[in-house]
Amino acid sequence: MSSITSLQNYYGFTRTPFGRDIPPAALHTHPGHREAVARIGWCIDQRQMGVITGEVGAGKTVAARAALAQLEPSRHQVIYIPDPTIGLRGIHTSIVTALGASPAFYSGVLASQSASLLAGELDERSRLPVIVIVIDEAHLLGNQDLEALRMLTNVNLDTVSHFALLLIGQPTLRRRLKLAVLAALDQRIGTRFTINGMGPEDTTDYIKGHLAYAGRSDPLFSDDAISAIHHASRGYPRSVNNLAVSALLAAYSAQKNMVDQAAAQSAISESNE
Repeated sequence: MSSITSLQNYYGFTRTPFGRDIPPAALHTHPGHREAVARIGWCIDQRQMGVITGEVGAGKTVAARAALAQLEPSRHQVIYIPDPTIGLRGIHTSIVTALGASPAFYSGVLASQSASLLAGELDERSRLPVIVIVIDEAHLLGNQDLEALRMLTNVNLDTVSHFALLLIGQPTLRRRLKLAVLAALDQRIGTRFTINGMGPEDTTDYIKGHLAYAGRSDPLFSDDAISAIHHASRGYPRSVNNLAVSALLAAYSAQKNMVDQAAAQSAISESNE
């Protein structure tokens, strides 16, 4: 029996706590997450370009996943690109393939093909399905790549666009967009938002919410333990998850019925090694 299974049995969890496989509808949200989801939804509704930034583990991808889960599948087609290091050719190829065409061999033709497909065709009900292009880790894109993406948005300048472009990345993306060389792209951005860490109360609610989802609605983490986890994680969800699981394992190893400050501190010390 694995340590996680033993831990679940010991604490009476019905699901693995603080896991990455929690469905969007069951996510315990916080103000930053909710605003990011709302901004993304607005970006898609208005068919504009949006930029969501935040530190590693801030919950950017989670917010995008939650926003995309709210879309009507029959009216939206999502093209998700998790790794932009595939380069501009790879991005164009992903778009063309997702839209049902065979990618052209020459890069120049491929770019035109991608733009043409994004210009859109009416479906059988004479309406335009909304294409949503999501590029994760967008801070890894070069300036030329970013400028080329802007050119895609030029296709429908005089008509109503039917695709939205969402860039998700670390704070370096936000700072680079202010460079003079990317001024035209920066002006094209319809909405932008930075997800910051949760406050102390939000971290408390977050931990309790995830424990409740796993089947424990009674107090399992002491207030001191939650406070220690909050300060060490700076309120960033991924770090909260990692520290909470490590603290649970430390408490389980010591056969404790509650995760106390000592167990939390053990998890924090281990993460700093």
